[in-house]
Amino acid sequence: MKVYQTNEIKNIALIGGAKSGKTTLAECMLFEGGLINRRGTVEDKNTVSDYREIELERQNSIYSTVLYTEVFDKKINIIDAPGFDDFVGEVLGALKVADTAIMLVNAQNGVEVGTEITWRQTNKCNSPVIFAVNQLEHEKANFDETIRQMKALFGEKVTLIQYPVNVGHSFNTVIDVLKMKMLKFTTGGGKVEISDIPESEKAKAEELHNKLVESAAEGDESLMEIFFDKGTLTEEELIKGLGKGIIARGLFPVLCICSKHNMGVSTLLEFISNNAPSPNVVGPEKSTDGKDIKIDDKGTAIAFVFKTTVEPHIGQVSFFKMISGTLAEGVDLVNSNTNSKERLTQFFVTAGKNRTKIEKVVAGDIASTIKLKDTHTNNTLLMPKDQSSLLVEPIKYPEPKFRTAVRAKNTADDEKLITIFREMHEIDQTILYEQSKELKQIILQGQGELHLNIAKWIVENLQKIEIEYFAPKIPYRETITKNAKSMYRHKKQSGGAGQFGEVHMLVEPYVVGKPDQTEFPIRGREEHKLPWGGSLFFHNCIVGGAIDARFLPAILKGIMEKIEEGPLTGSYARDIIVNIYDGKMHPVDSNEISFRLAGRNAFREAFKNAGPKILEPIYDVEVIVPDEKMGDVITDLQGRRGVMMGMDSEGNYKKIIAKVPLAEMNRYSTSLSSITSGRATYGLKFAEYLQVPPDIQTQLLKDYEAQEKEEE
Repeated sequence: MKVYQTNEIKNIALIGGAKSGKTTLAECMLFEGGLINRRGTVEDKNTVSDYREIELERQNSIYSTVLYTEVFDKKINIIDAPGFDDFVGEVLGALKVADTAIMLVNAQNGVEVGTEITWRQTNKCNSPVIFAVNQLEHEKANFDETIRQMKALFGEKVTLIQYPVNVGHSFNTVIDVLKMKMLKFTTGGGKVEISDIPESEKAKAEELHNKLVESAAEGDESLMEIFFDKGTLTEEELIKGLGKGIIARGLFPVLCICSKHNMGVSTLLEFISNNAPSPNVVGPEKSTDGKDIKIDDKGTAIAFVFKTTVEPHIGQVSFFKMISGTLAEGVDLVNSNTNSKERLTQFFVTAGKNRTKIEKVVAGDIASTIKLKDTHTNNTLLMPKDQSSLLVEPIKYPEPKFRTAVRAKNTADDEKLITIFREMHEIDQTILYEQSKELKQIILQGQGELHLNIAKWIVENLQKIEIEYFAPKIPYRETITKNAKSMYRHKKQSGGAGQFGEVHMLVEPYVVGKPDQTEFPIRGREEHKLPWGGSLFFHNCIVGGAIDARFLPAILKGIMEKIEEGPLTGSYARDIIVNIYDGKMHPVDSNEISFRLAGRNAFREAFKNAGPKILEPIYDVEVIVPDEKMGDVITDLQGRRGVMMGMDSEGNYKKIIAKVPLAEMNRYSTSLSSITSGRATYGLKFAEYLQVPPDIQTQLLKDYEAQEKEEE
């Protein structure tokens, strides 16, 4: 295969709502480039892109697929991304390494929910966008209404390059206002018939051409001067302005296609080849410390891993974008994230599951390699001589939105689940898992109910382990609100040496800035930062040797055991001061276990008398919602004990900001989708712990008591 130089490479991401035709378009692109000699279909389950078992069953993309085609002396790297918001991690990975997003819009339905959500991702990533209005052959296609909706939602920068002459079953002709020609397509692809624009379309075409010229001139002062002076631009000047406008997101070109019958795809590829930016034109990549990394094949070698898959009979496949420099096979690199060495023995370009070996990768290109030992998605690879702390700015994945507890129906398989979930996270970074010691559950988190249902399908159908989802416990915290004293004597005699230990303690709530208690002198103090947040302060207030200092660590150990299993609900306790001020020993029977048990039980009694309270996790929730649905969403959040913190605008949408208890967010993604017909999206992030209302605390205590009785 030819080694393409940086300026001969185009990296595109195919994005848009589900069923907008991305996978079918990818198939046409490969066909036009001669990569395949027959176009497959989603319905026949034989496309290059959707080749995984779950995708074949569902007939939609679940993972992004890396592909390529060769047209017009250019290599176009294509990443076909899923359309459902639950798989947003795949979209973000694609946008990270693509220099242009090709946004498909279904002409039957206009701007759909998936279109709106994906558009927001391009805004966050500042991605140049080219629109392809698809499915113009459908009887319900309405091009004019689709464009009206696009301009209403995405702004007047939406700029027509083509418009259809005959929408519907007879669709095969467009007017190209860049070339100022009429293009007639044949079903299945092939040579495009180019002719002059008929008189009936000239006025409309000239009006749109003038708008295009004006839009192209706006992004360049020199072109604007020429435009004001001559009233037009040459074709060369127009293409120059168009390219600058695309990069700066100053205009969003619109082309017309019918991917089902491969009409308009060759002209879309030609437009991408001529006008979409090459990697070195878009601008530098950024490092984590904000420095620019120039896309330059003569620079130091830097590769960024943006995707990982596990393929049968091969194992781990790592996809990377060459940010800088040139790599030949058999090279040793250093992983800047883990400081481990990696040997890249082979490079491949991929089209779905098909791999073609290549000898060299230049800056801006996308390739894959196999069997790296300790390299994962979002890692940076460097030449050993350039080893440093340089890290390419990582893909920023959203916080999980949906959590569930999971267990194997056969408990013997529980340990296998952790290994399976670890591999799933390697492939999809938005799948998070935890074997929670605190909750005594395996917790699985993702972007929505569909996301986790797909995970369940994979475990049950590919790994052959039956699992079930159930409501996860909430990681409550326990603490106290007032001072309390307690005494506990542990005494056990069973022949021979016995056990004896007596501990007196005063517990206090810890508050920042709180002065020390003055009832007992503090002879020694320790602060223990707790892994789950907060602290335990352990004060030695013993006078006169009532308890030997060697037994204090055992008392602390007993207290820590009870803090890990709080006296109220078994949740972690936090922010407590313990003062050990008195006790008794026995010259023969006192030992470490005696004082550990005495300390544990004394703490439990003191805790229960110190105005104990339960704290619950509160999350910051941001909901992006259409204006007309805002009231319904606010009402629902308030019903979930949400506290409104403010509202803002985000483009054509409203942003609702609230604080909501995690206990009330179960299945919220499903509820929000129902309330807004799928048009809203949200994110959440842990904020703080706050006291639960009294009625809820009472219920939690009753539930815990009932649970303990069941376990007896």
